[in-house]
Amino acid sequence: MAATPVKFYQVGSFAVGNRLLESGQLSVQSDPGRTNALTSGHRACQGCGEALGARYALDAAMAVTGGRVITVNATGCLEVFSTPYPETSWRVPWLHSLFGNAPAVATGVQAALRAKGSDVRVVAQGGDGGTVDIGFACLSGMFERNDDVLYICYDNGGYMNTGVQRSGATPPAARTSTTQAVGEHPGNVFGQGKDAPRIAMAHEIPYVATATVADLADFEAKVAKAMTFRGARYLHVMVPCPLGWGSASSHTVRIARLAAESGLFPVFEAEHGEVTHVRRIRRQVPVEEYLRLQRRYAHLFSPVRDDVTIARLQAAADRNIARYGLLEDTAVAELSYGEPVVTGAAPTLDFPVPARDHHVPSTSAGPGLDLHERPDPLIGRPPLPGPTPGDQETI
Repeated sequence: MAATPVKFYQVGSFAVGNRLLESGQLSVQSDPGRTNALTSGHRACQGCGEALGARYALDAAMAVTGGRVITVNATGCLEVFSTPYPETSWRVPWLHSLFGNAPAVATGVQAALRAKGSDVRVVAQGGDGGTVDIGFACLSGMFERNDDVLYICYDNGGYMNTGVQRSGATPPAARTSTTQAVGEHPGNVFGQGKDAPRIAMAHEIPYVATATVADLADFEAKVAKAMTFRGARYLHVMVPCPLGWGSASSHTVRIARLAAESGLFPVFEAEHGEVTHVRRIRRQVPVEEYLRLQRRYAHLFSPVRDDVTIARLQAAADRNIARYGLLEDTAVAELSYGEPVVTGAAPTLDFPVPARDHHVPSTSAGPGLDLHERPDPLIGRPPLPGPTPGDQETI
């Protein structure tokens, strides 16, 4: 399956998509023989980005391995809505233990399979709470040992299952039940939390990537590519949550796209601690377009517009754009706190593919991660360029 970007255009009907592609570019989901790992009957909220992401991820992993995958799930929304006892929506071998030990359990499963001489692969998955908070020590240990597990974090920015509490992945200024929109600085504070993909890169594991549910072909390709490596791999996926974010259920994909197109959520790949490929922003949008679709940011616009906080969020997006080289235009280079990366071409993958042996010990924990705010809110930044003549709206 090709990992190069595919652009779809509105033609006045819904008759677009996979039928416009060559057979080699069709997604796993277009195959009537797909695994359908997460089938109908689950209890996810309407518009749940996590349900969408999990189905695509595991179907892609099953396709590339010929159906030889065992899944280990952390506690969280995905586990709760898919397996209310005694029911299940999973059609793959699936195991659940505790909130914070999914990486450790997956490591044990992989060790048992290796001892038995089995070629079955292991995929662990969890939300941001079970990944960057409760399960973070187990995850770091899995990275340090370079265990042969693909761990997928479905990041919806909070503990949505237990009441929308703040997590280590909750973005600044966002309202949650524990970071209310009150006081001098409403919402989640700046300078806290964890940049999990960069921490994973600091462990110098074979493969780290980010993705969103707005570009499912890219997401599938990254899962497929991850399964070609041996050793620890980490995939961090943005999955909007209509309930916790206060967004319309029909806006899930749109919000994920705006997060990437604004630069707030950089989409990239890294191998052994070095960025190897980034997904360029096709048409940059201001962060305000992303923020306005979510009630968790409503306090930034009413009753009084908070230009300072909006500018600080824009500054964060601009730093991501500079850090990862997300724009063709190099005019943003002066915003960088490090050199922009040189990007390469995305690979073409066929199913099934052999696994490459990268199961070697990690050599370094890498430099420390700066979690603190930067002093450049960029108040008064010039307006972003609008669409060029002849551009067509993507769907």
